[in-house]
Amino acid sequence: MTTPGTNTLIFRGGARSDAVSADDRGLAYGDGLFETLRAHRGTLPWWDAHWARLARGAARLRLRLPEQRQVRAEAAALLAQDPDAGVVKLIVTRGRGARGYAPAADAAPTWLLSRHPAPPAAAHGLQVRWCRTRLAVQPLLAGIKHCNRLEQVLARAECVEAGVDEGLLCDADGNVVSATSANLFVLREGRWTTPPLDRCGVAGVCRAQLLAPLQAHEARLDAAAVAAADAVFLCNAVRGILPLARLDARTWPPHPAVAAARRTLAQLHPAFALDLEHP
Repeated sequence: MTTPGTNTLIFRGGARSDAVSADDRGLAYGDGLFETLRAHRGTLPWWDAHWARLARGAARLRLRLPEQRQVRAEAAALLAQDPDAGVVKLIVTRGRGARGYAPAADAAPTWLLSRHPAPPAAAHGLQVRWCRTRLAVQPLLAGIKHCNRLEQVLARAECVEAGVDEGLLCDADGNVVSATSANLFVLREGRWTTPPLDRCGVAGVCRAQLLAPLQAHEARLDAAAVAAADAVFLCNAVRGILPLARLDARTWPPHPAVAAARRTLAQLHPAFALDLEHP
């Protein structure tokens, strides 16, 4: 049960807790997963898609999940306290464990729920740069949203230092993967293309929702292919579609195909209908 005015709830197994334990493996090793969901008027329209990705990650890591019904009920109660909250974040770790990497087979998962305001809609196209930080290739972790995000932390610091909105990341072989916190779509010869995420990167829920309606296909891209695109946008499940306006010296004016993609997304998630008010 939630406490009035509480923005973050902590659980160990199915029971409430006052704090994350010092020996929690999520704290020690990043041994866990997380999901960040966009809310709309006290609801979570893409809950099933987020939980499905969480379950895929848990199977990959052999990590126990809490009972979905309880998590969803607690998330609903948390939002009921503040129906205007725009974001709910769920973190699940393997739970407590002894020192050392070997995981305990019977550890009860630790999980946290928190609510946050929605980010402001982008009032203009993004200014982005290529990041020096490269993503390590690790197919065993590719696609899932695990808690080890130091590469993104380093890349995001580059963006802050450079004064740009976002940064694009390549893997160690020079293949374009994503932005620091969003997936990438490029328009070439009238068709949307997005990089595959079989070697590294996060398979975003928003990306998955857009693949079929945009008839997008997956293909490896290099930096030159992105710079030569007719239009480019980023997307994630919290901010929706974010058009690119500038990448280094290359600029893109607003494109009708991006506007059409945003209208498509507004039909898939009602929170993104407001984004249509911005170019």
